[in-house]
Amino acid sequence: MEAEEENFEVRPVRMIIVDKCPECGSTNLISDPDSGEVICGNCGLVVQETAIDKGPEWRAFTQEEKESRSRVGIPTSFSVHDKGLSTAIDRIDRDALGRKLPLNTKLQMWRLRRWQIRSRVHSSIDRNLAQAMTEIDRLSDKLAIPSAVKERAAIIYRKALDQGLVRGRSIAAIAAASLYAACRLTGTPRNLKEIAEASLVSRKDVARCYRLLLRELDLTMPIADPAVYLSKIAERAGISGHIQANALKILNEAKRRHISAGKDPMGLAAAALYIAAYLAGEKRTQKEIADAAGVTEVTVRNRYKTLKRQLHLEIPD
Repeated sequence: MEAEEENFEVRPVRMIIVDKCPECGSTNLISDPDSGEVICGNCGLVVQETAIDKGPEWRAFTQEEKESRSRVGIPTSFSVHDKGLSTAIDRIDRDALGRKLPLNTKLQMWRLRRWQIRSRVHSSIDRNLAQAMTEIDRLSDKLAIPSAVKERAAIIYRKALDQGLVRGRSIAAIAAASLYAACRLTGTPRNLKEIAEASLVSRKDVARCYRLLLRELDLTMPIADPAVYLSKIAERAGISGHIQANALKILNEAKRRHISAGKDPMGLAAAALYIAAYLAGEKRTQKEIADAAGVTEVTVRNRYKTLKRQLHLEIPD
């Protein structure tokens, strides 16, 4: 009996993932969660049985019922300083039945809530991340930046914090620079001036921290496309859609001839809109277009002359 116990070996169960039918070679496999089987849709062969069901153990027939039965929290997010993995004690001083708590229990819950907050932010790195993520969230809400871009900015800031780039610098400036870098990487039409105006620091400090991130984190920025800013400028100036389409054709031609290289994308988009509006018979002044784009009239005029000369457009000065 002892010899049998010595030769006994526990082997782990391995799940074999099948991507095609061994009988007919078809990839039309149907998974039946009720029976735990994977069936070939062509020949009917049971390819796999006793499959693991990774879904919940309860059923829901409506979306409201599904949301009410969910027992999980928010997904992991880099834009939260603790990635959303910690718990929180609510400020509602009532029990599960909705009754008010006694005074002694209420004071105890207050003390527990205070220590819960202290336990979530207990180190200098956590305090730094909490302040930075709050600033990135505030800027994103103010500038209507998508959540995916906000997550990218949070990842960039965390990398900067790990490499010690935040030490001795403004947290708000690094956070704004991370958000601007995320906008550049994802092609979101937000320029440095807009982010600096929404931030608590100057444009010069944000630009300095942005260059620091580019240098230390080895970030490779794509070339800014002026076509991204067309709809934004046109919406501010009240320009119709067919003029935007003509302006896009002008920018594509300028890109094909390598005219847009090294030029400010916002000024180039404004000049293309000005030319398209003039060709369509809709008179717009350079000041209107410049104010909508956030650039000077001189920039619009210079880009206008460049496009006119290089594309051989027959329009007056």
